[in-house]
Amino acid sequence: MSKRLYVGNLSYQTTEGDLTALFQEAGSVQSVSIVTDRDTGRSKGFAFVEMSDSDAARAVEQFNGKELNGRNLNVNEARPREERSGGRGGYGGGYGGGGRRG
Repeated sequence: MSKRLYVGNLSYQTTEGDLTALFQEAGSVQSVSIVTDRDTGRSKGFAFVEMSDSDAARAVEQFNGKELNGRNLNVNEARPREERSGGRGGYGGGYGGGGRRG
């Protein structure tokens, strides 16, 4: 079974190759994905690394707080992604009201 790790506080210069090389010190890396801004393509400063359960536990211990490219990494088990609604907020998509009309 595999576990997904959240890796935060990344330098914008950090590459997927950098993370792969680092996390391979703790075990076999199945995938690395740096999250990027949809419009600019620039890193958002965090990534996800997928590893086996035992390797992931070792990686959290080994790399949480470790310096990489001038930044101290935050490494922990990734939480499940929250569902996003397709609407415009929690008020049924209305545009407010209140003021006088007419």
